[in-house]
Order: sequence, then C-alpha cells, then structure tokens
Amino acid sequence: MLRYALTRLTSLAISLLVASVVIFLVVEVAPGDPASYMLGLNAQPDTLAALRVELGLDVPKITRYFNWITGMVSGDFGMSYTYRTPVSQMVADRLWVSLPLALYALGLAVVIAFPAGLFAAARRGKPCDISVMGATQLGIALPNFWFAMLLVLLFAINLRWFGAGGFPGWSDFPIGIKALTLPAVALALPQAAILTRVLRSALLDTLDEDYIRTARAKGLSRRQTLWRHALRNALIPVLTIIGLQFSFLLAGAIIIEQVFYLPGLGRLIFQSISQRDLIVVESVVMLLVFAVILVNFLVDLAYALVDPRLRSRA
Repeated sequence: MLRYALTRLTSLAISLLVASVVIFLVVEVAPGDPASYMLGLNAQPDTLAALRVELGLDVPKITRYFNWITGMVSGDFGMSYTYRTPVSQMVADRLWVSLPLALYALGLAVVIAFPAGLFAAARRGKPCDISVMGATQLGIALPNFWFAMLLVLLFAINLRWFGAGGFPGWSDFPIGIKALTLPAVALALPQAAILTRVLRSALLDTLDEDYIRTARAKGLSRRQTLWRHALRNALIPVLTIIGLQFSFLLAGAIIIEQVFYLPGLGRLIFQSISQRDLIVVESVVMLLVFAVILVNFLVDLAYALVDPRLRSRA
C-alpha cells in the first residue's frame, strides 16, 4: 500500500509542475496589460512604467514564474493588482463559499443517485428501470444554469421559501445553509443523473459475473447479493465519477455562482479575468488544479481500499 501511495504521489507532483507551467504561459500570453488596464488609455508612459515596477511586471517572465511558484509553495500567493490585498486572504474568504457549496451539492447527488441506481439495477428492464433512466436522461440534458433560474422563479420569487441570491455568511449556520440550498440543488441534479447511470451500469455488469450466480445458487436473495457482493465490486467506476464530480463542482460552478450572486472562487476568477488581475487568476486556477489532482489521488487510494488487487500491481 505504501509503494502504491508513493507512486501516486510522484505522479501528483509531476502533474502539478506541468500544470503550473501551462497556467502561467496561458495567462501571460493573453492580450492586455494589467497596468494599462488600471490606468486607462490616457496614462502617461512614466506613470505606466512606475506602476509596472510596483506590480513587478518589469522583470522577465521566467523570473516572475519562479517568484510565483516559490511563493505558492511557502503559502504566499502574492498581492492582487486590483485590490492590493493578499491573494491568499481573498481565496480564503471565497473558499468558505465554494467548498461548502461543492460538498453540499455532492452530498445531495450521492443521496439521490445511490438509491436510484440500486433501484433501477434491481429492476432491470422493468417500467421502474425505464422511468429512472428517462429521468436521468432529462437531468443530463437540462443545462444547470437554466434549471437554476427555474428554481429561483419557483422557490424564491413565487413561493418565497428561499432567497434569490447572495450569501449572508456563516455567522448563522442555518441561514448560510439555506442560502446555498438552491445553488446546491441546481448543481446536484445533473451530477446525480450521471452518477445514477454509472452506478446502474456498473451494478448490471457485476450482476452478470460468475460469483454472483454462485452466491444466488447458495441461497442468497437478489437483494442480499446486490448489497453484499455486487455493490462493493461496482464502486470503482462510481468512485471515479464522484472524484471528477467534486472537482467539477469546486472549480466549475462559475455560472451558478453568477446566477445566485455567490462570492465564491468561480466568481473571483471571472472578475479577475475581466480586470486583468493576472496574479489572482494564476493563483486561484493553480489552487483548483491542485484540488482536482489531490481528489484524484484520494480516489486512487480509495481504489486500493476497495480492490486489494490494485495494491499488488503497483
């Protein structure tokens, strides 16, 4: 198990290094100069040059890259060009919105998907199975931002059960959770539809295995066979999807945060791109890449716990 974990950690470190180079190059080659954006079109050349020195934009790009990456390793994400505040503080403030939202949405998706997937697999080919698969197809087809607007129209404007947007903070936990409920539902339902289909497919493949037929021949009921034998062996593709979904929910909720006016990481990236705040864009995207790679690493470890055969292959 230790060798397996070390192999995955090495892969994680290499992926982070490559990702940092790609992120820096992509952001730096984008058109537009932060200093020119901040001072406007009529800025004097000497004023522009002074601001570039103050922001550290006058040094070679390779030096800026190494300064940025060594700073991130030590926990210093740099200073925002626009707000002149530490990027780490901006990220910390926004993370307390994006991370709970991602966990909330993922929890809802799992709670919906596991019973639905098991229900459909246990009734393969029957009207119940067809109904569940039809509902999941609809859930995948509907854009989550359009579904989010329907939720706002129904539950915020017509019924007035929830607020239409904004986030009041965590000083009152129930109110904070209530503010994230509609965004979490909008994010969770499409992910639940995908997870239901993957779980059902994995269970059906597992139920056709010889050891399942042997268990049935020994007298186990279909329900017992499904829970004791089929579910655990069908978890590997499901864990893969859950890991990818968490990464998407954390990094890809920009549109939902815009719809509900949530001060999360996605909205911070959107604002920073429009303001040419390069250091914020680079640092936040790098942090999200690290979260994605870390989640994949944890999923790999979960594979080894679920299927011991993977440990012996590493």
